[in-house]
Amino acid sequence: MSDEIKPGLQSPLRRKLLMGMAALPAISMLPRPSFADVPATSAVNTTGLAVTDTDVTVGILHSVTGTMAISETGSVEAEKLAISQINAAGGVLGRQIKFVQEDGASDWPTFAEKAKKLLVSDKVAAVFGCWTSASRKAVLPVFEQYNGMLYYPTFYEGLEQSKNVIYTGQEATQQILAGLDWVNRTKGSKTFYLLGSDYIWPRTSNKIARKHIEGHLQGCKVVGEEYFPLGNTQFNSVINKIKLTKPDVIFTDVVGGSNVAFYKQLKAAGIDLSKQTLLTISVTEDEIDGIGGENIAGAYACMKYFQSLDNPNNKLFVPAFKKMWGEKTVIGDVTQAAYLGPWLWKLTAEKAGSFDIDKIAAASTDIEFKDAPEGYVKIHKNHHLWSKARIGMALILITHDMGVVAENADRVVVMYAGRKVEEASAKTLFDQPGHPYTTGLLGSIPKLDVAAQRGGRRARLDEIKGMVPSLHHLPQGCTFAPRCELATDQCRAEYPPLVQHRPGHAVACWHADTLLAGTA
Repeated sequence: MSDEIKPGLQSPLRRKLLMGMAALPAISMLPRPSFADVPATSAVNTTGLAVTDTDVTVGILHSVTGTMAISETGSVEAEKLAISQINAAGGVLGRQIKFVQEDGASDWPTFAEKAKKLLVSDKVAAVFGCWTSASRKAVLPVFEQYNGMLYYPTFYEGLEQSKNVIYTGQEATQQILAGLDWVNRTKGSKTFYLLGSDYIWPRTSNKIARKHIEGHLQGCKVVGEEYFPLGNTQFNSVINKIKLTKPDVIFTDVVGGSNVAFYKQLKAAGIDLSKQTLLTISVTEDEIDGIGGENIAGAYACMKYFQSLDNPNNKLFVPAFKKMWGEKTVIGDVTQAAYLGPWLWKLTAEKAGSFDIDKIAAASTDIEFKDAPEGYVKIHKNHHLWSKARIGMALILITHDMGVVAENADRVVVMYAGRKVEEASAKTLFDQPGHPYTTGLLGSIPKLDVAAQRGGRRARLDEIKGMVPSLHHLPQGCTFAPRCELATDQCRAEYPPLVQHRPGHAVACWHADTLLAGTA
């Protein structure tokens, strides 16, 4: 397909949300580099990518047909917006971005075939694409074999890391645990019915959800769990089961066009979502167009981005998106995460001074994008983003950087290997941590007073010894015991419960009283 950008047709069912004054992001006002500033092609492209003295070609790979088109169209639109803005600001390393768009057609073998075409035939410098985990898993071997770089925008099950992928959406613990904790705390929910589409992301996500519900939410249980093929349109049987079991929460990660049938059939069956709590981790705001707002009204979603976010970056992003794709367009979580991809790639290429994939991969760590519509994001060394999870007004900061926590958080939940190990106010946690893992994280913060005492020389930061355990093979007892200097036989045999040792301060550690007393 050509790289001409055309607004799509807009449905009158798009939800109307408040928007700010129309404007392009301020970054688009940056001056264009002069010809003298443009590095030679031989210097920025040593591996035969589609780079000329004036252009660099990238790929866009999403489903624009089939059952996943309802979900992936927004990603295509966001990536094209970002590319147009980057070009208006002078491009990347002095070159304008061209793109080749391919349709994955909601078919995983097709995704793999099109990925190979983009990398081998088109020789693109980067690919922005995929949505489902099945499509990502299908293309991953292709990107690793032919050494391409994929910017993947969707929230997913986690448990993956590749040199050839930048994950701009949230992984499971950044979304699922936050959502379950919120609904349990605010709604007093005790029983959960899990629903999902039948492929890796929903099954793994619900496995994580079940473990958290039954192992960490006191008195809670799963009363049902079912899966449906992608594209399924018959949900009446499971809706009848839901009506019989009367769960406090319907927890759903059904994806794509199936959601249209599911929510319509829920409403037709008389299930009022203003009374029956439903928490989805798969329906984003832009998908409501196809589902119909009247069918999903009352549901909750746990995402890192909502169109109504009140921050300066988003107030520029939303009008720019609507100007390109229509005033009635609604912007969802994955759409915004897709928008990040081209910008993060641009920033990385300019840091590396090259389009070469190995140099991009090496330069990605610690890339910051302060103009992201969701707010500040940063690429971690594992190629995932530090970002925030939200449910309406609920806000949770997900990060390993305790300096960022100190600047932004009022209350902190510390998690290790998918489990909550400590929760307290930010002030309490920093003044008197009660878990050895928290103590280790705090030890990683640079201390200016220490540097001053050493004549301004940079002090070596403390590090937590050992390796993070695999979620598939957690050690017996406390999961942190193999790395903990305080570990005893009890720690290695029994997992400590999360206990409130002081008002508002809960810790899951057999040595918490000793640590809080300052005698450890």
